[in-house]
Amino acid sequence: MFGLLKCAQPLLGKLHSSQSNRRGLKVAVVGAAGGIGQPLSLLLKLNPHIEHLALHDLRNTQGVAMDLSHIDTPATVCPFEGGDGKSLRRAMFMADIVVVPAGLPRQPGMSRTDLVKVNASVAADVAFAASEVCPRAFIAFITNPVNVVVPLAATVLKAKCNYDPNRLFGVTSLDLVRARTFVGDALNVNPLKVEVPVIGGHTGKTILPILSQCTPAYNGTDEEVEELIKRIQGAGTEVVNAKKGEGSATLSMAHAANLFVGNLIKAIKGSDKPIVECAYVESEVTEAQFFATPFVLGPQGIKENLGLPDMNDVEMEALEKMLPELKANIEAGIKLGKDFAGQD
Repeated sequence: MFGLLKCAQPLLGKLHSSQSNRRGLKVAVVGAAGGIGQPLSLLLKLNPHIEHLALHDLRNTQGVAMDLSHIDTPATVCPFEGGDGKSLRRAMFMADIVVVPAGLPRQPGMSRTDLVKVNASVAADVAFAASEVCPRAFIAFITNPVNVVVPLAATVLKAKCNYDPNRLFGVTSLDLVRARTFVGDALNVNPLKVEVPVIGGHTGKTILPILSQCTPAYNGTDEEVEELIKRIQGAGTEVVNAKKGEGSATLSMAHAANLFVGNLIKAIKGSDKPIVECAYVESEVTEAQFFATPFVLGPQGIKENLGLPDMNDVEMEALEKMLPELKANIEAGIKLGKDFAGQD
């Protein structure tokens, strides 16, 4: 059956486009039984616009789905298990949104880059499956290292003639959530009232908070600004170390991803207000092919990239210093994507 879906892509795309406006949405969570996947699936089950919630993982989704199905919201929950590719395709079939927390979490002493060898295949598998069974889906990767995973998936999708840069995202929402939280703490204000642009990538120094554009204004000393930036950049390691080898950021990541998926849903459904988000996407705002900046979302994905925020001299210097690392991550992802596409 699934071998025939490739020939049906144009029809599937038309059905997908017409149905998404007149029915509840289908969201597939790939990696649903994991530390991020379970709380994320719980939060998504509460979204009134989701009609079908498909949970995929290598194992243990039956219990998660049964547990979630007892929650008194209309969304139906369907479990899919296995690593043979067929279960992944069944889970993703005709999905409007595919969100991917699957992959090995970081351990103490492990960088996000160290994860690429084990997590690259997750991105490739999702990209291949999306090309066959949900070619018009929005795909949101949480799987680390995001800097590498998104270019990898884009390369596979291009090889399958199914790449739309306006529908592929690396979720960097947690960087913004952390920036709001830490600035709110420093200013002793509600973090929900704080806005801080965070641009670049999703690891270490490629995460660039633009504190000069913070609202309300953050007027710390140079030393305080530097320390706050370092904390935002290293917050993931802070969690890994605090959990003492028992996991990485799961609950905060699930919350941040749910915020992002919620905005994707609002955009798909046609919000009356502009939906401004930020994620790691293909971009022309810098010399890096993929870069996180704010953009406006619409029913077909990214409508307009809002580009770089205003920056002071220190922030401009930090941007220039991090670009070589980010470009190297992107090149590694593209090379891996070509390798996987050659194996197809």
